[in-house]
Amino acid sequence: MLVLAVAVAGGLVGLDQQSVAAMLDRAGVWGPVAIVGLMTVAVVISPLPSAPIAVAAGAAYGHTLGTGLVLAGALMGAVFAFVLARLLGRDFVARWVGPTLDTGLLGSQNFLTWTVFVSRLLPFVSFDLVSYAAGLSALRPWRFVLATLAGIVPASFGLAHLGSALSGPVTSGTLWPVLALGLLTGLPVAWAAWRSGRSFSQSNKMPRRL
Repeated sequence: MLVLAVAVAGGLVGLDQQSVAAMLDRAGVWGPVAIVGLMTVAVVISPLPSAPIAVAAGAAYGHTLGTGLVLAGALMGAVFAFVLARLLGRDFVARWVGPTLDTGLLGSQNFLTWTVFVSRLLPFVSFDLVSYAAGLSALRPWRFVLATLAGIVPASFGLAHLGSALSGPVTSGTLWPVLALGLLTGLPVAWAAWRSGRSFSQSNKMPRRL
């Protein structure tokens, strides 16, 4: 598996929008399958960039179909990385860490679900590492899938719409989807920060026993 990953990464690590567009032209009717496959591989193999693939998908198939293809590929890659970590790494980590692996916040399904969801909204957090880390945790698979799917919708739509807009004439209507993407991404993060601050202040107000 490691040799295969290195071989694929060596051939695709130089991906950019132009090279992906050329691949889609050669793929013909198999272009949508190629987009899903490339997105899946880009998520599983960390050095591969996924943004050029998403932009090229929007440019080739529009923001609606392009978003669907990007979502499908990213979700498949995330699930594959989660399953790999769960099957190959969790037992090893549990033996070294011990029972503390599933205690406290690391054992809270709600906390882990919310962590995955918020991390998907933040572009500077590694998508791949979050998927592998979630597989090592006690997070239930269905919670991981829901949190990932809900969290990647804004970025997938934004990148696909950007590719669609770049492939055609620039219009003033592009501003509204960008603003909507900002709201979808920023509001959940702001709400999480407000809830965390409120919980912290309430815990400080609780009387302490001597």
